[in-house]
Amino acid sequence: MPEFALLSYVALMSITPGPNNLMLASSGVNFGFRRTLPHMLGISLGCGLQVFIVAMLLAQMLGWLQSWRLPLAVAGCVYLLWLSWKIAGSGQPEARQQARPLGFLGAALFQWLNPKAWVMVLNASILFMPAGHAGKAAAALLLALAFAVVNLPCISVWAYGGERLRHWLAAPRALLLYNLLMGGLMAATALWLLYDELAPVLAGRA
Repeated sequence: MPEFALLSYVALMSITPGPNNLMLASSGVNFGFRRTLPHMLGISLGCGLQVFIVAMLLAQMLGWLQSWRLPLAVAGCVYLLWLSWKIAGSGQPEARQQARPLGFLGAALFQWLNPKAWVMVLNASILFMPAGHAGKAAAALLLALAFAVVNLPCISVWAYGGERLRHWLAAPRALLLYNLLMGGLMAATALWLLYDELAPVLAGRA
């Protein structure tokens, strides 16, 4: 049952904690579910487009894609550390008034720097694309649609959960502590992902 396996894989990878979901939970708290919708749509459609492009190019350019994965992952982790700093400071009332949620385009482009998204997309392309060239475009399109459709409700859980916490975090001090926690978790995630990417390289040079 390859269809069930694909849907299960996408759902599991989409709903588990990662950079996207931590950002959505923080955005839900600070801006609410409705204002976070462009961010969510950017993630889902950006991930769908990413998997379509990667799946189409996989057969011919797997080596090239792999060579780009490390620099993109490092850039993504550095960007996540910067986001961690911004999230940690967003609980201050004066900073919150000036802040804006991440938009559709920014969220879509971020998927190309998100190490977890690269793992999810490359693994799905390897596991679920047909071996031959026949029907490759149709298979890549179906894979992209599966990612976009299954991903959206899964990540929405995080934004909705963040919004539900808003009334508990009405006090500026409580909101500041929450955003410090989320920023710390984001930084820890970025450092873990960076270590996971660099460890094989460092081990090979040892």
